Amino acid sequence: MGSSAAPEDRSRETPGPERTSSILYERRIALFTLLAILPGVLAAGVLIALSPWPVPLRFLLVLLLCSVSGLLGRLLRRQIVHSLHTLSNVVAALREEDFSFRARGATPNDPLGQLALEINSLAELLAAQNTRTIEATTLLRRVMESVDVPMFAFDPNGYLRLVNSAGERLLHKPAAASVGRNAEELSLGLLLVTDSEAQVELPQTPGRRWFVRRNQFRQNGVPHTLLVLADVSRVLREEERTAWQRLIRVLGHELNNSLAPIKSIAGTLSARLSALQLPPQEQQDFSRGLAIIEARAAALNRFLQAYRKLAQIPPPSPVLVSVSSLVERVAALESRVRVEVQAGPEVQVHLDPDQVEQMLINLIKNATEAAIETRAANNADAQVAVTWAQGDAQLVITVTDNGPGLSNPDNAFVPFYTTKQEGAGIGLVLSRQIAEAHAGTIRLNNRKDANGCVATVMLPIRRRETSASGHQLAKTNIPEQKTT
Repeated sequence: MGSSAAPEDRSRETPGPERTSSILYERRIALFTLLAILPGVLAAGVLIALSPWPVPLRFLLVLLLCSVSGLLGRLLRRQIVHSLHTLSNVVAALREEDFSFRARGATPNDPLGQLALEINSLAELLAAQNTRTIEATTLLRRVMESVDVPMFAFDPNGYLRLVNSAGERLLHKPAAASVGRNAEELSLGLLLVTDSEAQVELPQTPGRRWFVRRNQFRQNGVPHTLLVLADVSRVLREEERTAWQRLIRVLGHELNNSLAPIKSIAGTLSARLSALQLPPQEQQDFSRGLAIIEARAAALNRFLQAYRKLAQIPPPSPVLVSVSSLVERVAALESRVRVEVQAGPEVQVHLDPDQVEQMLINLIKNATEAAIETRAANNADAQVAVTWAQGDAQLVITVTDNGPGLSNPDNAFVPFYTTKQEGAGIGLVLSRQIAEAHAGTIRLNNRKDANGCVATVMLPIRRRETSASGHQLAKTNIPEQKTT
């Protein structure tokens, strides 16, 4: 059996009591070896001393005999002790979770070889178990990444150990900045004390409620808590949006079938009215009435067409877009007030430029109309500003105005709800639908530093890595075995 420098270093690091026992064992082997060769050495020495040879020759023979006996004893001791040291080094490597070392001379017909054979079998068993553990952990990570709901795994001390990409978006931080931190630091402590299948509201997502499901699993024998969150508010909004879309399709179909002939008949009667011989006053009244009917039919048709946008928005087609160019292009479309573009970082993200542009047009239009309302009431300058910032895993776009603010923020995203005389109540609903189609969110809040409102759009930044959470999955390949 051979040896290497690294394993012998392990033997030198053995604690005090174990090293003392090893030295005593080596001394016993040396003593037994000495006792084994001592009778032969003494007998040979007596024979040499009684021989008639010259004294120098007898002295030389005794010296040679002692040297040969010492060398043989040393070789015998080394053969016994070194083999045990080698096996000890292999066991030490297993204790340090290095399963690549194997012992030579593992044969079933020799007691020491049988021990080496058993140690090699143990090493292969531990290596197989380690591989299964790595594969199970990799499977858990892949399952977590495949599920588009936030998932968190905490150890018994409340420290985050695993998080998927949806959890990263919830925390607004990459996994590298979250894993290893306490639940209280991440503002997730409420999840560890809340009953399973309860609903909570997190500070990271105001206005949204989460359904919490908690389960237990073990990793390396240590119990962990797995938390799975489901956005109940988003599900309810999806159901509400589906109901409104169905209602819009039905109403649009029925009303459009009635408005088209009404408008056509009103136009025909208005054209034939000039050929009739009626008193001027009556002819004027008829003309005015038919004009009102035709105008209201056309307005109602436009009203229905605007609402049908909610039911016909297509899925986004993301392409790589420069955020600065997109924001500046949308801000230039508003001509009633000057929209101040506060430049953010130069960043490119994957999104549908047409849909996001329409969303920003709606937000800037609302901000502009609110600022104009303030200018008319208080004779103050109308101020609208747009800026953007890049977070850890998302793009944040804000639109700020100095209008009167929101009197009822809860109704801002309710379809058909509007405080404007000529409003249709679909601009914000359409904007939120576009944001959520990009796996993002949109919020409206009153400003805290002044009068007005701030609209915040958060869109995820797509990564090129295979795993969006930033995890490096553990390799499952067993390293090449080394023989000692």
